[in-house]
Amino acid sequence: MASDTPPAEDIPSAEHAAPAEHAPPAQNATSADAPRIAPLPSGEWDDTLRAVVAATGPLNVFTTLARHPALFTAWIGFGSKLLFEGTLDGRVREIAILRVAHQRSCAYEWAHHVPIAQLAGLDETEIEALRGAPDDHPWSADDRAVIDAADELDATSTVSDATWAALAKRFDAARLIELVMLIGQYHMVAFALNALRVQIEDDH
Repeated sequence: MASDTPPAEDIPSAEHAAPAEHAPPAQNATSADAPRIAPLPSGEWDDTLRAVVAATGPLNVFTTLARHPALFTAWIGFGSKLLFEGTLDGRVREIAILRVAHQRSCAYEWAHHVPIAQLAGLDETEIEALRGAPDDHPWSADDRAVIDAADELDATSTVSDATWAALAKRFDAARLIELVMLIGQYHMVAFALNALRVQIEDDH
């Protein structure tokens, strides 16, 4: 999601977040083109959200989830660790994230991570191939193992012995843990984005 979250150390802790009574957001939108919960107006942002927006711009994923300030503060630190301070290289990370975005039909997650994937070295053909069957593109063995891990976790909630063995040839224990948790994180984010009908920003 986009998950252009700033590094965790740049985000104020929950104790510095100013509590506020917020007006009830729109809850009854019935169109997929309208959010079920409206983004938080700028006048109601706390210190945590202001720090995030200063680094990323007012992305709807953040201004929506920030309606739950305590949860948002905890989540943003975890997301920042995976996106900015993880041990996986950018190519691995973005292959996994875009595969999840495809699996979950999450247009917001896809739209925000395509440019990040391009910066990580994926070309347009590879990005488009992440929407299709793995056998339809000549992926390297390393890339294919990451895709297989994402597909197997989606289908069976675990990773096969064969795929695990392929990953373990490349990654140490920390990276294996991180890959599984990265995939899980972006499934969770996609669920939230889809269910809350968070809209892609007009200028994105």
